[in-house]
Amino acid sequence: MRRATGLATAAVAALAWGEWLNWRWSRVLVGDRAGTSTAVVVLGYRNPRPTANLINRWRVRAGLRSVTDTDADVDAGETRVIFSGGENGAGGTEAQLMADYARSVLAFDGTVVLEDRSTTTWENITNVIPLIEDVDRIKIVSQPAHALKARAYLRRQRPDLAAKLVRAEDYRVGEWLLVKPLLALYGLWTLRVLESDERTVSS
Repeated sequence: MRRATGLATAAVAALAWGEWLNWRWSRVLVGDRAGTSTAVVVLGYRNPRPTANLINRWRVRAGLRSVTDTDADVDAGETRVIFSGGENGAGGTEAQLMADYARSVLAFDGTVVLEDRSTTTWENITNVIPLIEDVDRIKIVSQPAHALKARAYLRRQRPDLAAKLVRAEDYRVGEWLLVKPLLALYGLWTLRVLESDERTVSS
């Protein structure tokens, strides 16, 4: 009985830890900047098949809800969604697969821009910079740890644009709950490249 109780307690603690860490990452290197135009940058995940995989489908949905959740002072018509990702090994690109899913399955009819050359997170940021320079607000969408890494890379490459970063809707309480501890462990490993000031929760 005690062993079962201990295992249950450990499981609940692991879930709570994963939830908290993902929540925290979603609030690092972002502000509450106002404006009349927004770019929502959705980062692709390796996808060696002719249709969007589970992770890319989720990222597209998170990207589109980041459009509809735009603050009231921003006209959704002035929001562009940028899908970023290069060749997927199946004769297409991650960007195109995500755009196709957004259009054909989710019936998104807003402004879509493709960045289809990137193969790394650093390249994602480098290649979307020309597409986001003229907007007031920037949202980067991925799993929270990956999105944080991308925001840190934007801060390194273009701190003036990083000042425009605001929160995306890529974190929700209870979403991916059972795998959040694994996402947290993987996130800690991938974020080891960040400096201490790139890990600070925005005020």
